[in-house]
Amino acid sequence: MTTKFYLTTPIYYVNDRPHIGHAYTTILADVLARFHRQAGDEVFFLTGLDEHGQKVLQASQARGLTPQQHCDDLAPRFSQLWEKLGISNDDFIRTTQDRHKKVVQAVLRKVYEKGDIYQSEYEGWYSVAEERFITETEKESGEFRDVKMLKERNWFFRMSQYQQKLIDHINAHPQFIQPEHRKNEILGFLRQPLTDLCISRPKSRMGWGIELPFDTEYVTYVWFDALLNYLTGVGYLTEDDKFKKWWPASLHLLGKDILTTHSVYWTTMLFSLDLPLPETIFAHGWWMLGESKMSKSVGNVVNPLDLVDQFGVDPVRYYLMREMIPGQDAHFTMESFVKRFNSDLANDFGNLLNRVSGLIPKYFNAIVPEPGALTPEDQHIQTIAENLQNKVPGLIKELKVSEAIEEILQLIRAVNKYMEQQAPWKLAKENLPAAGRVLYVASEALRISALHLSPVMPAKTDTVLNVLGAKGSSPQWGGLKPGTKLGEHGALFPRIEK
Repeated sequence: MTTKFYLTTPIYYVNDRPHIGHAYTTILADVLARFHRQAGDEVFFLTGLDEHGQKVLQASQARGLTPQQHCDDLAPRFSQLWEKLGISNDDFIRTTQDRHKKVVQAVLRKVYEKGDIYQSEYEGWYSVAEERFITETEKESGEFRDVKMLKERNWFFRMSQYQQKLIDHINAHPQFIQPEHRKNEILGFLRQPLTDLCISRPKSRMGWGIELPFDTEYVTYVWFDALLNYLTGVGYLTEDDKFKKWWPASLHLLGKDILTTHSVYWTTMLFSLDLPLPETIFAHGWWMLGESKMSKSVGNVVNPLDLVDQFGVDPVRYYLMREMIPGQDAHFTMESFVKRFNSDLANDFGNLLNRVSGLIPKYFNAIVPEPGALTPEDQHIQTIAENLQNKVPGLIKELKVSEAIEEILQLIRAVNKYMEQQAPWKLAKENLPAAGRVLYVASEALRISALHLSPVMPAKTDTVLNVLGAKGSSPQWGGLKPGTKLGEHGALFPRIEK
């Protein structure tokens, strides 16, 4: 049965320069979207940019531009990178778009009329860098920059009144916050009394934002604006049929540093709107360089464009998906990239293609041979290949992408070992039909491997399937048709020499 799958990335901060952290989240979302499409699901994949706030205003002033000019100038850095990385998003939202402003103002009015927004004076520590008030404990942690004491009148959202409802929901829905240790973090956070959320900034202090519909002296606090993109993207309050089809979101994919805003701010906002909560909020780890998190302030950010330009898109996609276990931190080194490229892609996957595409032309005039009756050794390969049809979707459903890739690689390694044992280049001299059977089995396993890997490496697997004349085939065994003429290809993954 066809199911719907609505997944989102966070909307990235327009001032940021795209780096490996942004690339990882977006590629992971793309891989999941492609796996679900391959399984026959209807998919809606949303990403975009967060373009309001004090830092955007300050950056635009420093450049002598209006905030909108500043955003329009920077936004293509992300959209062009996603195109380069083969991202198959269905929509790209920007919070400065009119469609989003209308949703934000309509939501504010709804929540205000419900009585969940009130005005009060607040005095406390304010982090200019984070654009929010912080607690005394947070100030003492030293993790917040540009902190000052601020006293001002603002509008507040009654987040506190939904605290117990949120706790009950988390406990009743084990898959709601993932992985498990992140869920426990949020439950720990909710053991303390939840304060109400300041959702405005006075125009006199910060004018770049969406105006409150009930008080034109204020603009909307950036988080109350940004989180609503997940509703805007599927037509909330504008296209009822579209919204009914896609909401609630199946998966919010995000970094662990913004888990609280999504698990607490966002969910209580949805409670106030009487909307169902997303099915799963999944927080992945950070990419580390050495022992430290990649960050602009430290200056250790890896630009994925540099890797893509040097080694190609698909190897970068493969490495990021293979190396990080979602939910845990991962360590990036060029040594690990080169090792993964050479072992998995050049030695295993690329080598298998080279073998079958070299031997079939040599002994069978580039025509896929007939398999005939399979031996127990052949059937062993067939069984491993057929088992992937159950294993891979199950692991993807649990967001275990790295494990799913490993299962596919086990098939590829098994076939390479099978080729060494069967030695079709020797068989061809004594028993040509037997050599044909071995080469068919190896080619068919390669085809199935390529299909399963296609969400991770869409371009390179497309090359493999074109060589095998199997574009559009299904992952069932027997999809490779004897008599098919093999295509030609260059080196799929030339080894990287240090």
